[in-house]
Amino acid sequence: MPNHLSHSEMLDRLREIARHADAKTKLPFETVQLLKDNCPHYDWVGIYTLESNDELVLGPFLGKPSPHTRIKVGAGICGAAVREENTIIVDDVNSDPRYLACSLETKSEIVVPIFKDGRVVGELDIDSQTPAAFTDQDRRFLEEVCEILAAAY
Repeated sequence: MPNHLSHSEMLDRLREIARHADAKTKLPFETVQLLKDNCPHYDWVGIYTLESNDELVLGPFLGKPSPHTRIKVGAGICGAAVREENTIIVDDVNSDPRYLACSLETKSEIVVPIFKDGRVVGELDIDSQTPAAFTDQDRRFLEEVCEILAAAY
């Protein structure tokens, strides 16, 4: 069994990256890599940036390519998280009519908005091939990750 970093170790590493001058370019890529490498039930990890207040644009990601590189605010679970300005956890994507299918293997999803100066500037989107994969612990951890990610905006 591989040795994974704990949530607190990952947060410490991300905080360290966020302190550097190149955080804007390095932090999103490092975040995606760190989450994918250390959280076995995170099968697809990506960051979307909100552009012109009405469209999310896919940035760095790891996992299978997504057909959804641009998502209108309000469309899908990603667009709903921006509109609602809230984290959304979906235990069974096939039972949620908002879900924009990316992969037949995906069973659950969590989308966490990234806030800068009180407004949504992007989001962290994670899919899992495990049903009901995301707990309140994941929510708290990923919301903290997104607070650190705000340094890239």
